Amino acid sequence: MTAAIPRARDFHLPGRSAAYGANGMAATSHPIATKTAVEILEAGGNAVDAAIAAAIVCGIGEPAMTGIGGDMFALIHKEGEEIVGLNASGRAPAGLTAAGLREAGLSAMPDKDARSVTVPGAIDGFCRLSADHGRLGLDRVLAPAIRYAEAGIPAAPRVAFDWKTAADRLTGAARTHYLENDGPLAAGRIFRAPGQAEVLRRVAKDGRAGFYEGEVAEDMVASLQALGGSHTLDDFAATACDYVDPISGDYRGTELVELPPNGHGATAILLAKILSHFDLAAMDPFGIERAHLEAEATKLAYDARNRIVGDPQHAAIRLAHMVADETAAKLARLIDPKRAMTSATEISEAVHKETIYLTVVDRDLTKVSLIYSIFHNFGSGLASDKFGILFQNRGMGFTLEEGHPNEAAPGKRPLHTIIPAMLKQGGQVTTTYGVMGGAYQPCGHARVLSNLVDYGMEPQAAVDAPRCFSDVGGLNIERGYATEVRTGLAEMGHQVSVPETPIGGSQMIVIDRENGVLIGASDPRKDGCAIGL
Repeated sequence: MTAAIPRARDFHLPGRSAAYGANGMAATSHPIATKTAVEILEAGGNAVDAAIAAAIVCGIGEPAMTGIGGDMFALIHKEGEEIVGLNASGRAPAGLTAAGLREAGLSAMPDKDARSVTVPGAIDGFCRLSADHGRLGLDRVLAPAIRYAEAGIPAAPRVAFDWKTAADRLTGAARTHYLENDGPLAAGRIFRAPGQAEVLRRVAKDGRAGFYEGEVAEDMVASLQALGGSHTLDDFAATACDYVDPISGDYRGTELVELPPNGHGATAILLAKILSHFDLAAMDPFGIERAHLEAEATKLAYDARNRIVGDPQHAAIRLAHMVADETAAKLARLIDPKRAMTSATEISEAVHKETIYLTVVDRDLTKVSLIYSIFHNFGSGLASDKFGILFQNRGMGFTLEEGHPNEAAPGKRPLHTIIPAMLKQGGQVTTTYGVMGGAYQPCGHARVLSNLVDYGMEPQAAVDAPRCFSDVGGLNIERGYATEVRTGLAEMGHQVSVPETPIGGSQMIVIDRENGVLIGASDPRKDGCAIGL
Protein backbone atom coordinates (compact mmCIF):
# COMPACT_ATOMS: atom_id res chain seq x y z
CA MET A 1 0.00 0.00 0.00
CA THR A 2 1.49 3.31 -1.03
CA ALA A 3 1.15 6.40 1.10
CA ALA A 4 -1.01 9.31 0.00
CA ILE A 5 1.07 11.39 -2.38
CA PRO A 6 1.29 15.07 -1.37
CA ARG A 7 0.66 16.41 -4.86
CA ALA A 8 -0.48 19.74 -3.43
CA ARG A 9 -0.50 21.46 -0.06
CA ASP A 10 -2.81 20.29 2.73
CA PHE A 11 -4.01 23.56 4.28
CA HIS A 12 -4.73 21.81 7.59
CA LEU A 13 -0.99 21.28 8.07
CA PRO A 14 1.97 23.66 8.45
CA GLY A 15 3.64 24.45 5.16
CA ARG A 16 3.95 27.05 2.49
CA SER A 17 2.20 27.75 -0.77
CA ALA A 18 3.99 28.00 -4.08
CA ALA A 19 4.37 31.56 -5.37
CA TYR A 20 2.56 32.59 -8.54
CA GLY A 21 3.32 35.50 -10.85
CA ALA A 22 2.64 36.58 -14.41
CA ASN A 23 5.46 39.09 -14.92
CA GLY A 24 8.49 37.48 -13.34
CA MET A 25 9.57 35.17 -10.55
CA ALA A 26 12.59 34.77 -8.27
CA ALA A 27 13.35 31.93 -5.88
CA THR A 28 16.44 32.04 -3.66
CA SER A 29 17.63 30.64 -0.35
CA HIS A 30 17.51 34.03 1.42
CA PRO A 31 14.47 36.35 1.61
CA ILE A 32 16.52 39.53 1.16
CA ALA A 33 18.15 38.03 -1.94
CA THR A 34 14.74 37.17 -3.38
CA LYS A 35 13.54 40.70 -2.60
CA THR A 36 16.65 42.08 -4.33
CA ALA A 37 15.98 40.04 -7.47
CA VAL A 38 12.39 41.27 -7.60
CA GLU A 39 13.51 44.89 -7.18
CA ILE A 40 15.94 44.52 -10.07
CA LEU A 41 13.19 43.08 -12.26
CA GLU A 42 10.87 45.95 -11.30
CA ALA A 43 13.63 48.44 -12.15
CA GLY A 44 13.76 47.15 -15.72
CA GLY A 45 16.47 44.55 -15.33
CA ASN A 46 16.20 41.12 -16.85
CA ALA A 47 16.58 37.70 -15.26
CA VAL A 48 20.37 37.78 -15.63
CA ASP A 49 20.64 41.13 -13.83
CA ALA A 50 18.34 39.90 -11.08
CA ALA A 51 20.20 36.60 -10.63
CA ILE A 52 23.58 38.33 -10.32
CA ALA A 53 22.25 40.85 -7.81
CA ALA A 54 20.58 38.16 -5.71
CA ALA A 55 23.61 35.88 -5.77
CA ILE A 56 25.98 38.55 -4.49
CA VAL A 57 23.50 39.47 -1.74
CA CYS A 58 23.40 35.77 -0.74
CA GLY A 59 27.14 36.04 -0.09
CA ILE A 60 26.42 38.69 2.56
CA GLY A 61 23.29 37.03 3.95
CA GLU A 62 24.67 33.47 3.92
CA PRO A 63 28.46 33.80 4.26
CA ALA A 64 28.97 30.18 5.28
CA MET A 65 27.41 29.06 2.01
CA THR A 66 28.86 31.36 -0.64
CA GLY A 67 30.80 34.50 -1.42
CA ILE A 68 33.00 36.34 -3.88
CA GLY A 69 35.88 33.99 -3.12
CA GLY A 70 33.97 31.12 -4.70
CA ASP A 71 32.83 29.71 -8.04
CA MET A 72 29.65 29.86 -10.10
CA PHE A 73 27.87 27.86 -12.79
CA ALA A 74 24.81 28.95 -14.75
CA LEU A 75 22.33 27.91 -17.41
CA ILE A 76 20.63 30.73 -19.34
CA HIS A 77 17.72 30.30 -21.69
CA LYS A 78 16.00 32.89 -23.86
CA GLU A 79 12.76 31.99 -25.60
CA GLY A 80 13.34 30.68 -29.11
CA GLU A 81 17.05 30.06 -28.52
CA GLU A 82 19.23 27.24 -27.25
CA ILE A 83 20.17 26.91 -23.59
CA VAL A 84 23.55 28.52 -22.87
CA GLY A 85 25.91 27.14 -20.22
CA LEU A 86 28.57 29.08 -18.33
CA ASN A 87 31.37 27.48 -16.34
CA ALA A 88 32.86 30.07 -13.99
CA SER A 89 34.83 27.67 -11.81
CA GLY A 90 38.39 28.59 -10.92
CA ARG A 91 41.59 26.74 -11.60
CA ALA A 92 44.46 25.50 -9.50
CA PRO A 93 47.44 27.87 -9.28
CA ALA A 94 50.37 27.19 -11.58
CA GLY A 95 52.49 26.11 -8.64
CA LEU A 96 50.22 23.24 -7.52
CA THR A 97 51.13 19.69 -8.55
CA ALA A 98 49.91 16.33 -7.35
CA ALA A 99 53.47 15.05 -7.36
CA GLY A 100 54.55 17.87 -5.07
CA LEU A 101 51.72 17.12 -2.65
CA ARG A 102 52.52 13.40 -2.69
CA GLU A 103 56.18 14.22 -1.98
CA ALA A 104 54.98 16.30 0.98
CA GLY A 105 53.46 13.12 2.39
CA LEU A 106 49.83 13.73 1.41
CA SER A 107 47.57 11.01 0.06
CA ALA A 108 44.54 13.31 -0.38
CA MET A 109 43.93 17.01 -0.79
CA PRO A 110 44.03 18.77 2.60
CA ASP A 111 41.11 20.62 4.16
CA LYS A 112 41.35 24.13 5.68
CA ASP A 113 44.62 24.60 3.81
CA ALA A 114 45.73 27.18 1.24
CA ARG A 115 46.83 24.36 -1.06
CA SER A 116 43.16 23.47 -1.55
CA VAL A 117 42.22 27.03 -2.51
CA THR A 118 41.55 27.33 -6.23
CA VAL A 119 41.42 30.79 -7.80
CA PRO A 120 37.88 32.24 -7.40
CA GLY A 121 35.99 32.15 -10.69
CA ALA A 122 32.62 33.62 -9.75
CA ILE A 123 33.35 37.33 -10.20
CA ASP A 124 34.71 36.75 -13.70
CA GLY A 125 31.54 34.82 -14.49
CA PHE A 126 29.24 37.50 -13.13
CA CYS A 127 31.05 40.15 -15.17
CA ARG A 128 30.76 38.04 -18.32
CA LEU A 129 27.07 37.35 -17.80
CA SER A 130 26.37 41.03 -17.16
CA ALA A 131 28.24 42.15 -20.27
CA ASP A 132 26.81 39.50 -22.59
CA HIS A 133 23.27 39.01 -21.30
CA GLY A 134 22.42 41.72 -18.77
CA ARG A 135 20.55 44.94 -19.30
CA LEU A 136 21.31 47.32 -16.42
CA GLY A 137 25.09 47.21 -15.97
CA LEU A 138 27.20 46.10 -13.02
CA ASP A 139 27.02 49.39 -11.16
CA ARG A 140 23.24 49.11 -10.76
CA VAL A 141 23.23 45.35 -10.28
CA LEU A 142 25.84 45.36 -7.51
CA ALA A 143 24.38 48.36 -5.67
CA PRO A 144 22.11 46.29 -3.37
CA ALA A 145 24.94 44.01 -2.25
CA ILE A 146 27.20 47.00 -1.59
CA ARG A 147 24.46 48.58 0.52
CA TYR A 148 23.81 45.38 2.50
CA ALA A 149 27.52 44.67 2.99
CA GLU A 150 27.90 48.07 4.61
CA ALA A 151 24.63 48.25 6.58
CA GLY A 152 24.53 44.55 7.37
CA ILE A 153 22.00 41.72 7.20
CA PRO A 154 20.52 40.05 10.30
CA ALA A 155 21.45 36.38 10.59
CA ALA A 156 18.38 34.33 9.69
CA PRO A 157 17.62 31.13 11.68
CA ARG A 158 19.11 28.60 9.23
CA VAL A 159 22.07 30.91 8.60
CA ALA A 160 22.70 31.11 12.36
CA PHE A 161 22.45 27.29 12.57
CA ASP A 162 25.13 26.95 9.88
CA TRP A 163 27.28 29.60 11.56
CA LYS A 164 27.23 27.72 14.86
CA THR A 165 27.86 24.38 13.19
CA ALA A 166 30.86 25.55 11.16
CA ALA A 167 32.43 28.40 13.15
CA ASP A 168 35.34 26.19 14.21
CA ARG A 169 36.43 25.97 10.57
CA LEU A 170 37.46 29.62 10.63
CA THR A 171 41.07 30.48 11.38
CA GLY A 172 43.26 33.57 11.34
CA ALA A 173 41.85 36.59 9.52
CA ALA A 174 38.62 34.70 8.81
CA ARG A 175 37.80 34.69 12.50
CA THR A 176 38.18 38.46 12.61
CA HIS A 177 35.94 39.03 9.60
CA TYR A 178 33.27 36.33 10.20
CA LEU A 179 32.89 35.95 13.96
CA GLU A 180 31.50 38.23 16.65
CA ASN A 181 33.50 38.28 19.89
CA ASP A 182 35.24 35.17 18.53
CA GLY A 183 31.94 33.29 18.32
CA PRO A 184 29.21 32.58 15.74
CA LEU A 185 26.46 35.07 15.10
CA ALA A 186 23.13 34.11 16.64
CA ALA A 187 19.84 34.64 14.83
CA GLY A 188 19.08 38.35 14.65
CA ARG A 189 22.68 39.51 15.02
CA ILE A 190 23.72 41.75 12.15
CA PHE A 191 26.61 40.72 9.92
CA ARG A 192 28.50 43.46 8.11
CA ALA A 193 31.25 43.09 5.53
CA PRO A 194 32.67 46.55 4.79
CA GLY A 195 35.72 45.06 3.09
CA GLN A 196 33.53 43.22 0.60
CA ALA A 197 31.54 46.41 0.00
CA GLU A 198 34.76 48.09 -1.10
CA VAL A 199 35.68 45.17 -3.35
CA LEU A 200 32.24 45.26 -4.99
CA ARG A 201 32.52 49.02 -5.54
CA ARG A 202 35.74 48.39 -7.46
CA VAL A 203 34.13 45.63 -9.52
CA ALA A 204 31.15 47.89 -10.25
CA LYS A 205 33.57 50.56 -11.50
CA ASP A 206 36.33 48.54 -13.17
CA GLY A 207 34.72 45.17 -13.92
CA ARG A 208 36.76 42.01 -13.39
CA ALA A 209 39.98 44.03 -13.17
CA GLY A 210 38.73 45.44 -9.88
CA PHE A 211 38.96 41.94 -8.43
CA TYR A 212 41.65 40.06 -10.34
CA GLU A 213 44.17 42.90 -10.57
CA GLY A 214 45.39 45.68 -8.32
CA GLU A 215 44.99 45.97 -4.57
CA VAL A 216 42.25 43.37 -4.16
CA ALA A 217 44.22 40.68 -5.99
CA GLU A 218 47.36 41.67 -4.08
CA ASP A 219 45.51 41.21 -0.79
CA MET A 220 44.32 37.73 -1.80
CA VAL A 221 47.68 36.59 -3.15
CA ALA A 222 49.71 37.90 -0.20
CA SER A 223 47.29 36.29 2.26
CA LEU A 224 47.35 32.92 0.48
CA GLN A 225 51.14 32.91 0.16
CA ALA A 226 51.47 33.66 3.87
CA LEU A 227 49.25 30.63 4.52
CA GLY A 228 51.41 28.32 2.39
CA GLY A 229 49.74 28.71 -1.00
CA SER A 230 51.61 28.96 -4.29
CA HIS A 231 49.16 31.49 -5.78
CA THR A 232 50.49 34.41 -7.82
CA LEU A 233 49.08 37.57 -9.35
CA ASP A 234 49.44 35.89 -12.75
CA ASP A 235 47.12 33.08 -11.59
CA PHE A 236 44.43 35.62 -10.72
CA ALA A 237 44.90 37.73 -13.85
CA ALA A 238 44.57 34.62 -16.03
CA THR A 239 41.18 33.61 -14.60
CA ALA A 240 38.56 33.21 -17.33
CA CYS A 241 35.14 31.61 -17.44
CA ASP A 242 33.95 29.56 -20.43
CA TYR A 243 30.71 29.10 -22.29
CA VAL A 244 29.98 25.39 -22.59
CA ASP A 245 27.41 23.25 -24.36
CA PRO A 246 24.90 21.73 -21.92
CA ILE A 247 24.35 17.98 -21.83
CA SER A 248 21.03 16.21 -21.33
CA GLY A 249 19.30 12.90 -20.85
CA ASP A 250 15.72 11.64 -21.05
CA TYR A 251 13.70 10.57 -18.01
CA ARG A 252 10.31 9.17 -19.03
CA GLY A 253 9.74 11.90 -21.63
CA THR A 254 11.25 14.77 -19.63
CA GLU A 255 14.68 16.00 -20.68
CA LEU A 256 17.08 16.78 -17.82
CA VAL A 257 19.57 19.47 -18.89
CA GLU A 258 22.86 19.83 -17.03
CA LEU A 259 26.33 21.31 -17.47
CA PRO A 260 29.20 19.07 -18.65
CA PRO A 261 32.34 18.24 -16.60
CA ASN A 262 34.19 19.48 -14.59
CA GLY A 263 30.82 19.64 -12.82
CA HIS A 264 29.02 16.39 -12.11
CA GLY A 265 25.74 17.08 -13.85
CA ALA A 266 26.41 13.90 -15.83
CA THR A 267 26.02 12.04 -12.54
CA ALA A 268 22.46 13.31 -12.22
CA ILE A 269 21.67 12.21 -15.78
CA LEU A 270 23.14 8.74 -15.22
CA LEU A 271 21.33 8.37 -11.89
CA ALA A 272 18.00 9.35 -13.43
CA LYS A 273 18.55 6.89 -16.29
CA ILE A 274 19.33 4.06 -13.86
CA LEU A 275 16.14 4.82 -11.91
CA SER A 276 14.11 4.84 -15.13
CA HIS A 277 14.52 1.04 -15.21
CA PHE A 278 12.31 0.72 -12.13
CA ASP A 279 8.60 1.44 -11.71
CA LEU A 280 8.98 4.13 -9.06
CA ALA A 281 5.45 5.42 -9.63
CA ALA A 282 4.08 2.15 -8.23
CA MET A 283 6.09 2.55 -5.03
CA ASP A 284 5.38 4.54 -1.89
CA PRO A 285 7.24 7.84 -2.50
CA PHE A 286 8.48 7.79 1.11
CA GLY A 287 8.70 4.04 1.57
CA ILE A 288 11.46 1.47 1.87
CA GLU A 289 11.49 0.27 -1.74
CA ARG A 290 12.01 3.66 -3.39
CA ALA A 291 14.60 4.76 -0.82
CA HIS A 292 16.56 1.52 -1.31
CA LEU A 293 16.58 1.71 -5.10
CA GLU A 294 17.59 5.38 -5.06
CA ALA A 295 20.39 4.62 -2.60
CA GLU A 296 21.75 1.77 -4.73
CA ALA A 297 21.49 3.76 -7.96
CA THR A 298 23.25 6.66 -6.25
CA LYS A 299 26.16 4.43 -5.24
CA LEU A 300 26.59 3.26 -8.83
CA ALA A 301 26.25 6.71 -10.40
CA TYR A 302 28.67 8.30 -7.94
CA ASP A 303 31.17 5.48 -8.48
CA ALA A 304 31.03 6.29 -12.20
CA ARG A 305 31.59 9.96 -11.38
CA ASN A 306 34.63 9.12 -9.28
CA ARG A 307 36.12 7.11 -12.14
CA ILE A 308 35.37 9.47 -15.00
CA VAL A 309 34.75 13.13 -14.20
CA GLY A 310 37.55 15.69 -14.38
CA ASP A 311 38.56 18.78 -16.32
CA PRO A 312 38.04 17.98 -20.03
CA GLN A 313 40.62 20.62 -20.96
CA HIS A 314 43.29 18.55 -19.21
CA ALA A 315 42.22 14.92 -19.57
CA ALA A 316 40.14 12.66 -21.79
CA ILE A 317 36.69 12.34 -20.21
CA ARG A 318 34.51 9.36 -21.17
CA LEU A 319 31.37 11.45 -21.00
CA ALA A 320 29.52 9.59 -23.76
CA HIS A 321 29.99 6.32 -21.89
CA MET A 322 28.80 7.85 -18.62
CA VAL A 323 25.48 9.16 -19.93
CA ALA A 324 24.78 6.33 -22.38
CA ASP A 325 21.49 4.45 -22.07
CA GLU A 326 23.41 1.17 -22.27
CA THR A 327 25.62 2.12 -19.30
CA ALA A 328 22.54 2.94 -17.21
CA ALA A 329 20.86 -0.33 -18.19
CA LYS A 330 23.91 -2.41 -17.22
CA LEU A 331 24.23 -0.62 -13.89
CA ALA A 332 20.51 -1.01 -13.15
CA ARG A 333 20.86 -4.77 -13.54
CA LEU A 334 23.45 -4.79 -10.74
CA ILE A 335 20.92 -3.60 -8.16
CA ASP A 336 19.51 -6.20 -5.78
CA PRO A 337 15.99 -5.00 -4.87
CA LYS A 338 16.22 -6.73 -1.48
CA ARG A 339 19.76 -6.06 -0.30
CA ALA A 340 22.24 -3.17 -0.08
CA MET A 341 25.43 -3.61 -2.08
CA THR A 342 28.69 -3.70 -0.15
CA SER A 343 30.84 -2.06 -2.84
CA ALA A 344 29.68 -0.23 -5.93
CA THR A 345 33.27 -0.10 -7.18
CA GLU A 346 33.69 -3.86 -7.15
CA ILE A 347 30.42 -4.86 -8.76
CA SER A 348 30.49 -2.16 -11.46
CA GLU A 349 34.08 -2.69 -12.61
CA ALA A 350 33.09 -4.62 -15.73
CA VAL A 351 30.62 -1.94 -16.83
CA HIS A 352 33.26 0.79 -16.80
CA LYS A 353 36.00 -1.02 -18.61
CA GLU A 354 34.63 0.39 -22.01
CA THR A 355 34.57 8.36 -15.12
CA ILE A 356 23.70 28.34 -3.32
CA TYR A 357 21.28 27.82 -5.81
CA LEU A 358 18.82 30.43 -7.15
CA THR A 359 16.62 30.83 -10.17
CA VAL A 360 14.97 33.80 -11.86
CA VAL A 361 12.57 34.08 -14.80
CA ASP A 362 11.55 37.47 -16.21
CA ARG A 363 8.48 38.66 -18.12
CA ASP A 364 10.14 37.74 -21.44
CA LEU A 365 10.67 34.20 -20.10
CA THR A 366 14.43 34.55 -20.01
CA LYS A 367 15.46 31.96 -17.45
CA VAL A 368 18.54 31.73 -15.25
CA SER A 369 19.50 28.67 -13.24
CA LEU A 370 22.53 29.67 -11.16
CA ILE A 371 24.58 28.12 -8.40
CA TYR A 372 27.34 29.88 -6.49
CA SER A 373 29.43 28.31 -3.76
CA ILE A 374 32.57 28.16 -1.62
CA PHE A 375 32.21 24.36 -1.16
CA HIS A 376 32.42 23.42 2.53
CA ASN A 377 30.73 25.62 5.12
CA PHE A 378 32.92 28.74 5.20
CA GLY A 379 35.01 27.16 2.43
CA SER A 380 38.62 26.72 3.45
CA GLY A 381 38.06 28.70 6.64
CA LEU A 382 40.71 31.12 5.39
CA ALA A 383 40.21 34.76 4.39
CA SER A 384 42.27 37.60 2.96
CA ASP A 385 43.65 39.95 5.57
CA LYS A 386 42.46 43.37 4.35
CA PHE A 387 39.18 42.82 2.51
CA GLY A 388 38.03 39.67 4.28
CA ILE A 389 37.44 37.63 1.12
CA LEU A 390 36.66 34.09 2.25
CA PHE A 391 38.45 31.51 0.09
CA GLN A 392 36.78 28.39 -1.24
CA ASN A 393 38.42 24.98 -0.83
CA ARG A 394 37.37 23.56 -4.19
CA GLY A 395 40.81 22.00 -4.61
CA MET A 396 39.54 19.24 -2.32
CA GLY A 397 37.65 18.03 -5.37
CA PHE A 398 40.96 16.87 -6.87
CA THR A 399 42.46 13.44 -6.36
CA LEU A 400 46.16 12.77 -5.84
CA GLU A 401 45.90 9.42 -7.64
CA GLU A 402 48.55 9.44 -10.35
CA GLY A 403 47.12 9.32 -13.87
CA HIS A 404 43.50 9.87 -12.81
CA PRO A 405 41.46 12.27 -15.02
CA ASN A 406 40.87 14.39 -11.91
CA GLU A 407 44.47 14.39 -10.66
CA ALA A 408 45.52 17.79 -9.29
CA ALA A 409 47.58 19.80 -11.78
CA PRO A 410 48.53 23.42 -12.53
CA GLY A 411 45.75 25.48 -14.14
CA LYS A 412 43.29 22.60 -13.87
CA ARG A 413 39.70 22.72 -12.65
CA PRO A 414 38.72 20.14 -10.01
CA LEU A 415 35.61 17.97 -9.96
CA HIS A 416 32.81 20.28 -8.89
CA THR A 417 29.69 19.41 -6.92
CA ILE A 418 27.56 22.46 -7.78
CA ILE A 419 25.17 21.97 -10.69
CA PRO A 420 22.27 24.07 -12.00
CA ALA A 421 19.55 22.33 -14.04
CA MET A 422 16.60 22.85 -16.36
CA LEU A 423 13.87 20.52 -17.62
CA LYS A 424 12.43 20.38 -21.12
CA GLN A 425 9.27 18.78 -22.47
CA GLY A 426 8.28 18.76 -26.11
CA GLY A 427 11.35 20.85 -26.94
CA GLN A 428 10.39 23.69 -24.56
CA VAL A 429 12.04 24.60 -21.27
CA THR A 430 9.37 24.02 -18.61
CA THR A 431 11.32 24.16 -15.36
CA THR A 432 14.47 25.71 -13.95
CA TYR A 433 15.70 24.23 -10.68
CA GLY A 434 18.59 23.16 -8.53
CA VAL A 435 19.25 21.36 -5.27
CA MET A 436 22.02 22.58 -2.98
CA GLY A 437 23.86 20.28 -0.62
CA GLY A 438 27.41 19.44 -1.74
CA ALA A 439 27.71 15.89 -3.04
CA TYR A 440 23.95 15.36 -2.68
CA GLN A 441 23.13 17.53 -5.69
CA PRO A 442 22.90 14.88 -8.47
CA CYS A 443 20.81 12.69 -6.17
CA GLY A 444 18.68 15.72 -5.33
CA HIS A 445 18.16 16.53 -9.00
CA ALA A 446 17.03 12.98 -9.70
CA ARG A 447 14.75 12.89 -6.64
CA VAL A 448 12.98 16.16 -7.39
CA LEU A 449 12.64 15.13 -11.05
CA SER A 450 11.10 11.83 -9.97
CA ASN A 451 8.77 13.64 -7.54
CA LEU A 452 7.48 15.70 -10.46
CA VAL A 453 7.35 13.00 -13.14
CA ASP A 454 6.59 9.78 -11.26
CA TYR A 455 4.36 11.12 -8.51
CA GLY A 456 2.81 14.20 -10.11
CA MET A 457 3.72 16.43 -7.19
CA GLU A 458 3.23 20.15 -7.56
CA PRO A 459 6.45 22.20 -7.39
CA GLN A 460 6.35 23.13 -3.70
CA ALA A 461 5.38 19.61 -2.66
CA ALA A 462 8.23 18.18 -4.77
CA VAL A 463 10.69 20.46 -2.97
CA ASP A 464 9.23 19.92 0.52
CA ALA A 465 9.20 16.12 0.36
CA PRO A 466 11.60 14.22 2.69
CA ARG A 467 14.98 13.12 1.37
CA CYS A 468 17.55 10.43 1.86
CA PHE A 469 21.10 10.15 0.55
CA SER A 470 23.53 7.26 0.36
CA ASP A 471 26.81 8.99 1.15
CA VAL A 472 30.26 7.74 2.10
CA GLY A 473 29.21 7.32 5.74
CA GLY A 474 26.02 5.38 4.99
CA LEU A 475 22.39 6.17 4.25
CA ASN A 476 21.30 9.52 5.69
CA ILE A 477 17.52 9.74 6.13
CA GLU A 478 15.66 12.87 7.16
CA ARG A 479 13.16 12.79 10.02
CA GLY A 480 10.36 13.11 7.49
CA TYR A 481 10.61 9.33 6.97
CA ALA A 482 8.71 6.99 9.26
CA THR A 483 10.63 4.99 11.86
CA GLU A 484 9.62 1.70 10.24
CA VAL A 485 11.21 2.84 6.97
CA ARG A 486 14.53 3.51 8.66
CA THR A 487 14.30 0.14 10.43
CA GLY A 488 13.46 -1.70 7.21
CA LEU A 489 16.36 -0.13 5.35
CA ALA A 490 18.76 -1.06 8.14
CA GLU A 491 17.54 -4.67 7.90
CA MET A 492 18.41 -4.59 4.18
CA GLY A 493 22.02 -3.80 5.04
CA HIS A 494 22.08 0.00 4.89
CA GLN A 495 24.01 1.90 7.55
CA VAL A 496 21.15 4.23 8.47
CA SER A 497 21.47 7.52 10.34
CA VAL A 498 19.49 10.73 10.76
CA PRO A 499 21.70 13.71 9.85
CA GLU A 500 21.94 16.74 12.14
CA THR A 501 21.50 19.04 9.14
CA PRO A 502 18.63 18.58 6.68
CA ILE A 503 19.64 17.30 3.27
CA GLY A 504 20.13 20.02 0.69
CA GLY A 505 18.00 23.00 -0.21
CA SER A 506 16.12 23.62 -3.43
CA GLN A 507 14.56 26.36 -5.53
CA MET A 508 12.35 25.89 -8.57
CA ILE A 509 10.39 27.90 -11.13
CA VAL A 510 7.90 26.19 -13.45
CA ILE A 511 6.73 27.95 -16.62
CA ASP A 512 3.00 27.37 -17.08
CA ARG A 513 2.54 28.54 -20.66
CA GLU A 514 -1.08 27.43 -20.83
CA ASN A 515 -2.13 29.87 -18.11
CA GLY A 516 0.58 32.44 -18.73
CA VAL A 517 2.00 32.24 -15.19
CA LEU A 518 5.19 31.30 -13.37
CA ILE A 519 5.15 29.03 -10.32
CA GLY A 520 7.94 29.40 -7.78
CA ALA A 521 8.91 26.97 -5.02
CA SER A 522 11.45 27.48 -2.25
CA ASP A 523 12.82 24.87 0.12
CA PRO A 524 11.75 25.18 3.80
CA ARG A 525 15.13 23.70 4.74
CA LYS A 526 16.55 27.18 4.08
CA ASP A 527 15.41 30.67 5.07
CA GLY A 528 14.51 31.76 1.54
CA CYS A 529 11.34 32.22 -0.43
CA ALA A 530 9.92 32.63 -3.91
CA ILE A 531 8.24 35.88 -4.95
CA GLY A 532 6.30 36.51 -8.13
CA LEU A 533 5.49 39.76 -9.90
